Amino acid sequence: MKHAFLAGAAAIALATLAAPAHAEGSGKLIAIITASLNNPFFVQVANAADTEAKKLGYTTLVLSNDDDAAKQDQEIDNIISRKAVALILDNAGSDASIAAVEKAKKAGIPAFLVDREINKTGVAVAQIVSNNYQGATLGAQEFVKALGEKGRYVELVGREADVNAGVRSKGYHDVLDQYPDLKILDRQSANWVQTEAYTKMESILQAHPDLEGVIAGNDTMALGASAALQAAGKTKVHVVGLDGSNDARDAVLAGKMDATVLQPITQIAIMAVDEADQYLRTGSTGKPEKQLVDCVLITKENAGKLNNFAMSK
Repeated sequence: MKHAFLAGAAAIALATLAAPAHAEGSGKLIAIITASLNNPFFVQVANAADTEAKKLGYTTLVLSNDDDAAKQDQEIDNIISRKAVALILDNAGSDASIAAVEKAKKAGIPAFLVDREINKTGVAVAQIVSNNYQGATLGAQEFVKALGEKGRYVELVGREADVNAGVRSKGYHDVLDQYPDLKILDRQSANWVQTEAYTKMESILQAHPDLEGVIAGNDTMALGASAALQAAGKTKVHVVGLDGSNDARDAVLAGKMDATVLQPITQIAIMAVDEADQYLRTGSTGKPEKQLVDCVLITKENAGKLNNFAMSK
């Protein structure tokens, strides 16, 4: 699976300079920087933004910051030298990325942030993110339902440097903490990473073999936890994630996860490119800098309609 993602990322990169110029973009370069292209979520960010930019007549340069602020800073220097006209960015840290976005702005490259915010306004033109709090409350409500309002559970959280990790955890607990018969056994960060979640879950199971539920800050951690639970024969433990990946969809349909929550990242990436195009043509997006897009609960009932982080009608 990892090699398939890398191959897909390479195909995007190779295609960026070959795309014909047409329409409003007139061949100008839009840079797209996202996190690890080993993760299907970030692959879809890149794919959706790349496709929309080319449709509007721009050429594209797709890069991965690998959640590394230093690498991201080098990539900003790269796109400045390449004279990019706009930046679509899924950033490498809400504080650590401020300087990079400021550098792009100073060089005349407007930034349109997707998925993750930075802790400063007035630097990016737009910050378009999923309504992480609303999505987390949806997932938590389904988790409560699956557990029958009682039981012992653990929480896996994302990278502590990401605003989203804290927002999702707060959304979870604003729901879960209302139920006195729900007991949290452990809370650990697995940094959004599936393999790390697998290892963490193996360790947690040794300490808490009687756990009944796992709620995770994203799907990759939920899938890692689920795999560890399956390997340990804990097939009745309830698992809920957040992202809406195809792998999580399949796990929900197979009964290995109870639910996920769709972040409509395909829609968000397209919105960012469209707003960049509008800004480049008119000097304004016509919208506020901070924009929230609501999430959708995914269970067995509607999982069949989910594909590539979007719902079919």
